[in-house]
Amino acid sequence: MTEHIGAETLKAWLSDGNEIALLDVRELGQYGERHLFFAIPLPYSRFELGLPALVPNRQVRLVLYDEADGVAERAAGRAEAAGYENVHILRGGAAGWEAAGYTLYAGVNVPSKTFGELIEHEFDTPRITADRLKAMREAGEDFVLVDGRPFAEFEKVNVPGGICCPNGELALRIADIAPDPGTQVIVCCAGRTRSIIGAQTLIDLGIENPVAALENGTQGWFLAGFENERGASRCYPGEAGKANLSGLRKRTRELAEARGASFVNSEQLAEWLGDETRTTFVFDVRTAEEFAADGVAGSVHAPGGQLVQATDRWVGVKHARLVLVDAEDVRAPMIASWLRQLGHEAHMLEGGIASLAGLELPAARQALGSGGLKRIAPDELAGLMKRDGVRVIDLRPAMSYRRSHIAGAAWSIRPMLSSAAKEDARAAVLVADDAGIAALAALDLEEAGVEIAGLLEGAPDDWKAAGLAMAATPDEPGDGDCIDFIFHTHGRNQGDAAAARAYLAWEIGLVDQLDEQERGVFAIVPAP
Repeated sequence: MTEHIGAETLKAWLSDGNEIALLDVRELGQYGERHLFFAIPLPYSRFELGLPALVPNRQVRLVLYDEADGVAERAAGRAEAAGYENVHILRGGAAGWEAAGYTLYAGVNVPSKTFGELIEHEFDTPRITADRLKAMREAGEDFVLVDGRPFAEFEKVNVPGGICCPNGELALRIADIAPDPGTQVIVCCAGRTRSIIGAQTLIDLGIENPVAALENGTQGWFLAGFENERGASRCYPGEAGKANLSGLRKRTRELAEARGASFVNSEQLAEWLGDETRTTFVFDVRTAEEFAADGVAGSVHAPGGQLVQATDRWVGVKHARLVLVDAEDVRAPMIASWLRQLGHEAHMLEGGIASLAGLELPAARQALGSGGLKRIAPDELAGLMKRDGVRVIDLRPAMSYRRSHIAGAAWSIRPMLSSAAKEDARAAVLVADDAGIAALAALDLEEAGVEIAGLLEGAPDDWKAAGLAMAATPDEPGDGDCIDFIFHTHGRNQGDAAAARAYLAWEIGLVDQLDEQERGVFAIVPAP
């Protein structure tokens, strides 16, 4: 039976060295407004879809919290039905934590972003301003601008002239991007964290080139009065040069081991994976293309730079083991050296992907409760809507609904479905971008006595082409109901100077919010 615990108990558990999964089951907009420092976001709207990957060991201490509105109780019931044996709920939810005198944090990826600020403070990572970069370009100085974000982010907006090379690839590929040691390397991102970590990666690696971070990234460039580029496609060379691979292996191993990471062999990994008392994640930190070509079933693709930037996307268990895999013993140790300083027990697999391929990994936990629903074609829907009591419930993101939805459809989200169920509706047609999210909502609706007629096929253009009337409601649902939308980050890359300044001030101010426990998780070690 689920146990309710107080904030003081949870605070102690977070420091006792034993594994714990602390999940915020509110929607992402609520999480972005205020959450516990060590909390992992897993909204109730997709709870069973994400739980097995984030928390694969069903014996781990699992603590859920909400707005003290009953959502955590519903999530706990789903977890226990799926076999989780040690489920707890934080009494009073987020407000109860704050009432006990503990801090709630705004934003997302807070530990990683705080870590970036600590690294800059600790090592005084060199940085240049947007004005200085503009002057260098106009003077024809020898430099290369490297953007440490994934390509999808780079393509949306970047500082003009940048080359996309995600941070996880920097150690392996920088010699191909800047072969002349006299070329200055400037690392940028959208804000601060990946610029700092990318630049410090190259400094720790010991490259001969002068290195700096572009202060405040694309937002700093925009705030200085310069225009960002959109739709760029420049990327690092497709295949890394092999000339200095032995030197890179030696240096990245030194960095990893100096910070507490170690290489483990396949026998040790097999033993860990068979240990039901601990959680062991196996992450392939290579590119998506490499993983698609020969990734091993049971491992998880987590691009190295993003694993540092957004660890909570992949790791739901504090104090779990993380084993990293690459193809050349360069990227994995470099990323492990950062994860160790972030406070994670990170290791590397000796021999990389070749060693992993010889192991039989446990099958990845399958998403729970995502069974199929009957599909409804758009041209069928008009007839169904004429039936007495048949309603259309739109489960897509609130902002998608605002832009365009089927006239007469009601917007809702899984935590709010109780109000939809109270309407006098004998059957419902669901609209969703993700069939799994629709299937989970259907579980709750059916338990409330609503018959599910099916899931609508297609997208807004298909619905319009089928003759369905469409509507746009820019102010509905109201902002207060858009609990899935993160207003905290909205507008910072869309020309809103006030939003960009507020975001950068938030990042810089994170360190000052830390208490002793939160600061103590980081173990920053200078490069040897």
